[in-house]
Amino acid sequence: MKFTKMHGAGNDYIYIDCFANPVPNDIPQLAQKMSHRHFGVGGDGLVLIRPSERADAWMQMFNADGSESEMCGNAIRCVAKLVYQRGIARKERMTIQTGAGDLTLDLEVSDDSIVERVTVDMGEPILEASEVPTTIVPSRQVVDHEVTFDGRTFRVTCVSMGNPHCVIFVDEATDDLVLGLGPKIENDPRFPRRTNVEFVEVIDRTHLRQRTWERGSGETWACGTGASAVCVAGVLTGRTERAVEIQLLGGLLKLRWDDNTNHVFKTGGATEVFSGVWEQ
Repeated sequence: MKFTKMHGAGNDYIYIDCFANPVPNDIPQLAQKMSHRHFGVGGDGLVLIRPSERADAWMQMFNADGSESEMCGNAIRCVAKLVYQRGIARKERMTIQTGAGDLTLDLEVSDDSIVERVTVDMGEPILEASEVPTTIVPSRQVVDHEVTFDGRTFRVTCVSMGNPHCVIFVDEATDDLVLGLGPKIENDPRFPRRTNVEFVEVIDRTHLRQRTWERGSGETWACGTGASAVCVAGVLTGRTERAVEIQLLGGLLKLRWDDNTNHVFKTGGATEVFSGVWEQ
């Protein structure tokens, strides 16, 4: 089975083109095996690029632990690049089906037909607590709300970008917070579908630094839906402007929460690392 390893700002996944390959059996187990960084290809998860009846392609993704995820803002840029460059849909504006709905992407293509950057319309943020979902409060929004985790109190903002996020602004995003507290928040019972956790430093009103503990994958070098949630949380808490640049471990993403459409737009690159054959 042929695969391609790609990353968006260091958020790396293994991609299988199911236009050219059959859909594999036991995908959750395959995701665990291929994602293993010592015994497999290595990655934050596995992404299948499948035919869609309503979009140019369907992105079905699985975390490194085998759990299925709704969406990944970095992975979808890589999907768009593969879909374009392999001729599945030779379009500079395309639609990709995801577990969080159908998303529109605009591709910046060089003269030699290489996709250099992709802007993703991430859609509208979901803020109602019950829809994020979180039970931190029964029905209203969770914005800069004081919450205690493992005996430590923080002000958190909860946002769904098709998947749940808990955004925490801190003075310094330390290993103690990200690696120590991140998994505890991910599995906190007040998040019934678990949650991604963003620890964010504010440099100024248009520049942020972010580290993410990603649900089902651990710390990742970037998280596109997480960066989108951070953009929204910054505006809601009065910390940032509506357009920001966010520095992640793997690179820079540009975010904008449009006040006319209420949609979040995210721009970044997509890099192909290598291709190979997985012997099942």
